[in-house]
Amino acid sequence: MRSVAINIGANTNEPGFRGPIFDDGRFEYIPIPEPAPTREDADVPTYADLDLRTDVTDIADRPVHLDPTFAGVHGCENYTYGDPHGVKARPLLDLEAGDYVFFYATLTTAGDDPAEWITPEWGTYIIGRFRLDRDPLTPEAYHDLSADSQSVFENNAHLKRDPFDAEVLLHGDGIGSELYDIAVPLSSRDAGADANRLVTDLSSDSGKGPWWRRPMKFDHEATTELLDIHDTHDCNRPFE
Repeated sequence: MRSVAINIGANTNEPGFRGPIFDDGRFEYIPIPEPAPTREDADVPTYADLDLRTDVTDIADRPVHLDPTFAGVHGCENYTYGDPHGVKARPLLDLEAGDYVFFYATLTTAGDDPAEWITPEWGTYIIGRFRLDRDPLTPEAYHDLSADSQSVFENNAHLKRDPFDAEVLLHGDGIGSELYDIAVPLSSRDAGADANRLVTDLSSDSGKGPWWRRPMKFDHEATTELLDIHDTHDCNRPFE
């Protein structure tokens, strides 16, 4: 069992703000805007269509790049992810069914009395995961699927683009995949740009430079710890 962690979600470049993390560690998953052309017949949601506490009035009419999709979140029924960029696609394609993908995002601290493990101002946090239901798919492997198997991905943003552009497609199973209730910190307690030991000691990344934008690989032991931290809600453990 191995895993890869990748960056997702709203950020200060697009749409110009990060999603919030609240005092108790709960958060909102806010996707980025859709930057690419989409098919005329595609049902592409806007920010107004998402069930959010965050005020998105200024961008309410902008189409959303809904990727990853989590079952039961933002009107989606399946766990899917696609990516057109080799820097993310390559490590993901090395995974196999039963491996994990962790999704992390930069989040802005919202509230007046945050938990002690929440970074002031902003930080980087794991907000969800997939346990892969099948081996990652190349574009060729996806097109070889039956129509019924392809339908799993119908809500994924890359299937709505014109043209289809994913270099990898992932399908998470319905047991080990979820959007978290409580985020898991990857930043230090002091500064969002400083990585904690989950990055510097357990991942393939050095934690130097803009580490919060890069894919990170984790071996079996490290993956097991990431899963355990979430399952026990022990958000102080990354600093021990």
